[in-house]
Amino acid sequence: MPEQLHFTASEEANALIAQDPMALLVGFVLDQQVTVQKAFVGPLAIKERIGSLDAAALADADLEAVFREKPAVHRFPGSMAQRVHELAVHVRDHYDGDAARVWTDAQDAAELRANLEALPGFGEMKVKALGAVLAKRFGVAAAHELVPWHPTLGDVDSPEALAEYQALKRVHKAQWSKASAPQAR
Repeated sequence: MPEQLHFTASEEANALIAQDPMALLVGFVLDQQVTVQKAFVGPLAIKERIGSLDAAALADADLEAVFREKPAVHRFPGSMAQRVHELAVHVRDHYDGDAARVWTDAQDAAELRANLEALPGFGEMKVKALGAVLAKRFGVAAAHELVPWHPTLGDVDSPEALAEYQALKRVHKAQWSKASAPQAR
């Protein structure tokens, strides 16, 4: 297990997402329409405000109030509070509150993919990105088949690598947008 994941400017947040599987999952849920740094510092803000990232505690908390407290945890506090709540309920009900079981219970890549796809707020891109982090940063063997060909957060092992990843992601998104735009005739 790494001591830190270098996804934010906060060493405390980086350590939390590396050492607490629920924090890592919450960060991935929040990684939508905000910067990577904002998404992955979110679990620390939630923990500081509630006192815990325990799945049962999150499932029982009024997360919308927590998310709206200044500074807001996410730019869409209502919908993201709901997603984190749904994630917490899922982890509580399916994994007895142990978020690491999402990957430790998986016997192979197919089972891991199914576990990740069942998480609220996890689509194909998040499955691949979390798969890459699990494979490259945590050594989860079942995750290796989920790693895509393109750079992901799994490749980030330093603040410099985060900056490089974000630059490559912007180029990739621009190319994808250009390729998917309707062609003029």
